[in-house]
Amino acid sequence: MSTASVAEFGHPALLYRDDEEYVAGTVPYIREGLAAGEPVAVAVPGPNLRLIRDALGADAARVLLRDMTVAGRNPGRIIPAVLLAFADAHPGRRVRLIGEPIWAGRSAAEYPACAQHEALINTAFAGRRATILCPYNTELLDPAWIADAHRTHPVMRDATDRFDSAHYGDPVVVAAGFNLPLSGPPAGAATIVIELHTLAAARRFVAEHARRAGLTPEQIADLTIAVSELATNAVKYGGGGQLTVWHDTDHLICQVADGGHLSDPLAGRIPVPAHAPNGGRGLLLVNQLCDLVRVHTTPAGTTTRIHVHRTERP
Repeated sequence: MSTASVAEFGHPALLYRDDEEYVAGTVPYIREGLAAGEPVAVAVPGPNLRLIRDALGADAARVLLRDMTVAGRNPGRIIPAVLLAFADAHPGRRVRLIGEPIWAGRSAAEYPACAQHEALINTAFAGRRATILCPYNTELLDPAWIADAHRTHPVMRDATDRFDSAHYGDPVVVAAGFNLPLSGPPAGAATIVIELHTLAAARRFVAEHARRAGLTPEQIADLTIAVSELATNAVKYGGGGQLTVWHDTDHLICQVADGGHLSDPLAGRIPVPAHAPNGGRGLLLVNQLCDLVRVHTTPAGTTTRIHVHRTERP
């Protein structure tokens, strides 16, 4: 990232240990933005959102407040639907945000997508007039996750200090380090071959498994669209592939494997202009519709795994 880009865009991490440090690190930051006439948005988990709202008092009405456990359940959704959406709603103005995408309830399956998100913010916002503060609870989070925060944020803050991170790395390189192979599907998982003439069958296949898993009609419709996008991309860019479906206690999981290579690290995270000649919209839509999207891509092929929470039980 160039010096000019850093001057335009700020991405500090806030290390905190308790509620008191959390409020001390976030609320003055918000009030500074309001005093400077900057639009301010906060997207953090519900309990922390209540802390900020209560501490702000009447000023809370001047801030866009969102529960990150809803808006950012899927980490791949945060850049386009939370951060860029707010920045683009205020063209020509510097914006100030708080985004807390990593909290103690995040699972090991979700974390690599979270770390990629944190790294790629630096690429997505390079040169933009914005500051995004990302809080990390040092008492509750895995120490390895705190160490990664030093790699994905150029500046660190805590209760008493502000300093440049000695471990900050190139965002694309850091994100690529979380492009990890996915564990294989469980024995007995249902599969179907994806080819041009089987696309309709693949949609029926996933819809039936979603119904059996207890997904709601709305979830079934969203999942069918998401799988259709991935399957179509597999045929168009990967020479066809395979769709595998299974479920665990909490999620229905669908995986599309093909021979294509996803070379753009921001694919699915940046809105695609309506006049763009080619794709990019498919994975963006998948990120909006699903609760978690994990991708492992190499020149030999790409595996995309999507999770949808089972709100009902069959």
